[in-house]
Amino acid sequence: MNKDFMQRALEEAKKVIIDVPICAIIVKDGEIISLAVNEREKTGFVTSHAEILTLNIANKKLNNWRLNDCDMYVTLEPCPMCGWAIQNARIKNLYFGSYDHNYGAISTYNLFKNSSTKVFGGILEKECDEILKNYFDKLR
Repeated sequence: MNKDFMQRALEEAKKVIIDVPICAIIVKDGEIISLAVNEREKTGFVTSHAEILTLNIANKKLNNWRLNDCDMYVTLEPCPMCGWAIQNARIKNLYFGSYDHNYGAISTYNLFKNSSTKVFGGILEKECDEILKNYFDKLR
């Protein structure tokens, strides 16, 4: 695990204006191969979560739906839709920042219990939590 990748995800999430500020990054062999932020509001598509978008970018870049030996860093625990996509893409390690105790694929639904994807949560959690808190405070 490399905290620099999560730090980069935090920096990118801070740039998000319209959508919930979440960023996902996919790393292979120590290099970022894809990066995306949430774009549901921007695109009008329900599946435009950062994780789905970055999976699609990595699939295209590697010309393969299998992302063996790739790691994902995301600022918020993935939802079940993204969790299944991450597992099906065969992501090796998933690192996330904030826990989502309402809709999280891990903490709420335990979708990774029989998965080959290893999951590590709470990476730079305080910083990830703060970005989300600031966003939702502005909405209210």
